[in-house]
Amino acid sequence: MTLRGRLTAAFLAVAFGPVLLGAVFVASTVATVDRSRATERLAVAATAVRTSIDALCQQLRAAADAVALAADQAGAASQMVSRGLAAAVVVTEATGRISYATADAPPAPWRDCTASTPPGGTVGALAVRVELRDSAGTALGTVTAAQPVDPGLVARLAAVTGVAVTLLDGAAPPIQVAHTTESAGGRDAVLAAAASLGEEGVTGTPDGRYVRRAGPVAGQPLPLVLSVPSDQPPGLYAVLVAVVLLAAVLGVAAAWRLARVATRPLVELAGAVDRVAAGDLTARVPVRSGDEIGQLAGAVNRMTRETGGYLAALASSRDQLRGHLAVLGDTLASTHDLQRILRVILHSALASTGARAGAVLLTEQGGVLVAQCTEGLDGCWPGTGSPRVPLGSGVVGAVAATGQPSRGRMEPATVPSGEPGCRTYIAVPFAAPDARPGEAGPAQPADGAGPAVEPAGPAVGVLALYDRLGGEEFDDDDLVTLRTFAGHAAVAVDNVRIHEEVQRLSLTDPLTGLWNYRYLRESLRREVERASRFGRRVSFLALDLDRFKKVNDTYGHAAGDTVLAEFARRVRGEIREVDLAFRHGGEEFVVLLPETDTRGATIVAERLGAAIRDTPIIVVGHAGVRKAIPVTVSIGIAVYPDHADTGQQVLEAADEALYAAKAAGRDTWRVAAGADGNADPGTAGAGSTAARVTPPTRELPVPVAACSPGDGLPRAGLGGDPGAAITPDEPAGAGSAGTGRTGRAGGASSGPHPPGPGRGR
Repeated sequence: MTLRGRLTAAFLAVAFGPVLLGAVFVASTVATVDRSRATERLAVAATAVRTSIDALCQQLRAAADAVALAADQAGAASQMVSRGLAAAVVVTEATGRISYATADAPPAPWRDCTASTPPGGTVGALAVRVELRDSAGTALGTVTAAQPVDPGLVARLAAVTGVAVTLLDGAAPPIQVAHTTESAGGRDAVLAAAASLGEEGVTGTPDGRYVRRAGPVAGQPLPLVLSVPSDQPPGLYAVLVAVVLLAAVLGVAAAWRLARVATRPLVELAGAVDRVAAGDLTARVPVRSGDEIGQLAGAVNRMTRETGGYLAALASSRDQLRGHLAVLGDTLASTHDLQRILRVILHSALASTGARAGAVLLTEQGGVLVAQCTEGLDGCWPGTGSPRVPLGSGVVGAVAATGQPSRGRMEPATVPSGEPGCRTYIAVPFAAPDARPGEAGPAQPADGAGPAVEPAGPAVGVLALYDRLGGEEFDDDDLVTLRTFAGHAAVAVDNVRIHEEVQRLSLTDPLTGLWNYRYLRESLRREVERASRFGRRVSFLALDLDRFKKVNDTYGHAAGDTVLAEFARRVRGEIREVDLAFRHGGEEFVVLLPETDTRGATIVAERLGAAIRDTPIIVVGHAGVRKAIPVTVSIGIAVYPDHADTGQQVLEAADEALYAAKAAGRDTWRVAAGADGNADPGTAGAGSTAARVTPPTRELPVPVAACSPGDGLPRAGLGGDPGAAITPDEPAGAGSAGTGRTGRAGGASSGPHPPGPGRGR
């Protein structure tokens, strides 16, 4: 049921209900009053009828007594009739013979005034019988005085009582009307009502009359019915029904009008709300009045306008965030430049939270946070250079150490030492996605409930923002947003490190940690091109362990692997950081010496041979038995461009020199033949000290710059240190480094250096 229908029904119940109840009350009251008055009139009439008939009977008794006492009974009877005290007098002897009777006696049967039972037939007259007795009390007969019961008697009774009187004929059922003063139309209704009544009961007839029985009882032996018409106005019920119907029509009309007036704004409001729900924020509700409904319409309009403003701001913020995420996604997908990725993450976090400044700091060895990129902190961070914060120091250091985010407000006097001055701050740690428990796992709240929060324990880095625009503190929503960007930062750092590790693994030998053959080919091309461009030399050493197959056959392949790993470690310990060592395959190795001539290469070969020869390699055999294995190495030397015009040719020349060293008895070095086919001076080296040339030497420094190589390839070497090369295309002002090594002056190679503990000679 609609609201309009309910309002209409409610109005009708409130307005029409009292009218209907009033009409019912009036009708019932009028009917009750009318019945009460009719009952009272009928009771008075019944009393009057009884009194009248009783008076008539007393008159008849007096007439009979007068005749019985008279000496001349016939004369007395005639006198009683002539005087109208009786209509007839009958004198009867003791034997039952009538001795005298007046003329014009009423028809039988005569009803004795003392009878109280209904008559068995039609009553012809009322009679009183008096016995005749002598002085001795002997019955001599009876004197009966009678008065006819005819329409005249009924009319007189009606006149005395003021009601209609009907005499019933009880001769045989069904009961009939003997005499009545009722109209012909009401006679049957009165007769039907009288058939169901007792002596004292009152009932109504369909035509609006009230009926009551009066007799027969003692002193009134006639079966009479008294009836009176209703006193209520004619057509009262019709008028009441008409009034009720008119009130109903008017009530429905008024209710419909009021319901329409009341529900129309609600319908308009519902329509506007539906349009707003469908996305139309231009929908407005007409304000037609200043009542509560008008106030509701105004409130809905204000809400719609404000919602439109909020949605516009939200859409703008969403588009802005979507743009930042798109840039962030493109950056993550298209580059492994960690600095660029962190810069994009920081800018996106600043734009999303409305912060004025911020920084991304990564944890480095030594327990120090180093700022990788900053924004808006020029002159705010104390000190010079890249900001550095010890773990556990200040806000940022505590966040990195505990792995728990922090936000709040600081007074200028309470700014921790070593951190930028700010009013408000928020800092969120981030850890590598593959953090294990005990490293940087998720920390639970103190009560054990709720979702996991930031990882507990030292973090990989911290994303910190300062001074939210407007001066407000950062809230929980900013914390959630910053956690998202911190997650991106963690993924970026992890991806870059994984990428570098994958590149390193793809270019290094897993057993020895030296560069592999793939990187040898790349380095060969690059160093030859650089030497050709700057007019410098590059030396190549081809190394091969002597009789290595015997080591495997004698001690096993595990011992052979130990020998190879130790050999690689010693090689790394004897070369510069700018030199490159490669495992060519099996027990064959290559060492590339940028900015080195033949003389410098022979010095390196001598040092390598001595480092391998002088100290046997210790291996652990079966049952933990330690054995010392003597190892020697043969070395072939070739120099670009002295011995060949291309990198591959130089490598082949070094291999030929290696074969020459093998043929010369191993544990020695040989220099490849020159371009004219003649061996260079001093091209032979021996395993004995007497056969070796020991030229005078001097140490030359090689400058090192902290920058990435031009080819973008990762460095392999001591601890993965990224700062072991100088700019590739700018010649340095220093010559070759290394004790006893000579060569042409020039910059050091920018290629990656091999891993290992050794740096220099």
